[in-house]
Amino acid sequence: MALHLILGNKNYSSWSLRPWIGMRTAGIAFEETVISLEAADFKTRVTALSGAGKVPVLLDGDVRVWESLAILEYLAEKFPEAGLWPKPASVRAHARAIASEMHAGFLPLRRQLPMNMCRPVKPRALDDEGAANVARIDAIWSECLAKHGGPFLFGRFGAADAMFAPVVSRFHTYAVAVSAAARAYMNEVMALPAWREWREAARREPWVLPHDEVDWPVVLKE
Repeated sequence: MALHLILGNKNYSSWSLRPWIGMRTAGIAFEETVISLEAADFKTRVTALSGAGKVPVLLDGDVRVWESLAILEYLAEKFPEAGLWPKPASVRAHARAIASEMHAGFLPLRRQLPMNMCRPVKPRALDDEGAANVARIDAIWSECLAKHGGPFLFGRFGAADAMFAPVVSRFHTYAVAVSAAARAYMNEVMALPAWREWREAARREPWVLPHDEVDWPVVLKE
């Protein structure tokens, strides 16, 4: 039975992007179902698959895995050849630490710069907390790239990159000023075929979620 990934809107669902781009880039085959986050039956359909009632959810036969980081961990165990985590234990620990930091933190950045892949590139001011989040992420990326040589955080694209992929989208969409190293890293992520596939699918979606449109009631689209 094929793996099946349940997703929210590709334009807005940062949590859904993470396992999707991790699986697609690693060459892990799967089927997908997209459910709009504001669909009338969203909660009913997703709660039937996961008690949390949130996306993404990975279905593998009778196994149900939710939460983006847990899905990537499950896939790393099921497909060790995919190399989602670095092999050396010390490097793997570093990758897991920054992935967990991303999973649990940076709430001001999330609130002020929601993922919106259809919005044209246009700056948006951040408060001090949001700016501090940007500085921390830039430092994480710069340290990893300097230590492991790029082009991705630990050399090849892996779970840590997948966890930060929505941040790449946010920084790009809102023209966030970052270091040259961070910008080069963003360009590498956005050049991935999987990134382009997700972005084009996002642009074809009919749904508009007002709470993720920072220019509302104006909806800006490329």
